[in-house]
Amino acid sequence: MALPWKIIDSLVTTSGTLELRQRGERDFLITVGGLVLMNSSAHRSEVVLGQLACSHLKHQASPRVLVGGLGMGYTLKAVLDILPATGRVVVAELNPVVVEWCRGPLAGLTDRAVADSRVTVEIADVADLIRSSAMDKQLAGFDTIVLDLYTGPHTHSHKRDDPLYGSRAIENARAALKPGGVFAVWGENYDAGFVKRLCAAGFSVTSERPGRGGLRHVVYVAKLSAPHQ
Repeated sequence: MALPWKIIDSLVTTSGTLELRQRGERDFLITVGGLVLMNSSAHRSEVVLGQLACSHLKHQASPRVLVGGLGMGYTLKAVLDILPATGRVVVAELNPVVVEWCRGPLAGLTDRAVADSRVTVEIADVADLIRSSAMDKQLAGFDTIVLDLYTGPHTHSHKRDDPLYGSRAIENARAALKPGGVFAVWGENYDAGFVKRLCAAGFSVTSERPGRGGLRHVVYVAKLSAPHQ
């Protein structure tokens, strides 16, 4: 008989009550309004997202990565496992309590990834950080931008004005990336319209559905051309 879930912390948000639930030693859920956002036993697509987003950075000097959404820290851990010691990661997370959870009860899931010396956490909307980086040449120059948010691109995303997946947001991401940079995005289901907008902005796009069975989410990897040597 399965152990019951226990609520170990909660926060009222505009989207509903955000809760961290636990049963056993390493089995966790993050829910909002009663809906499951993240499950510690099912995170393969988050790991693959981080791996595909940063595979080109393993031997690069001082790469810079922006990660939108901390969650349980699995994507961040996958990114850090690839980056060299000189790499730097900015994590944009809306809810400070999620950062507290990753530094506290969830820390053991990712070997305390959020406490890694290469990581800086910004309590901010990642769309705002991308926009600021695109407008300020001193801030621009990410090698990779990774979006691991529970609202991935979908058929109802506004084609132009969606703050994360619309054509304007994609242009901001492009401007915030270095030549040859990667824009990697997690999605619940495949969205052909999002891929079309990425291609129109000059990205070459591939997508994967990690795993072989059960619920298989989508990882989009959009690459900019590198300058000719």
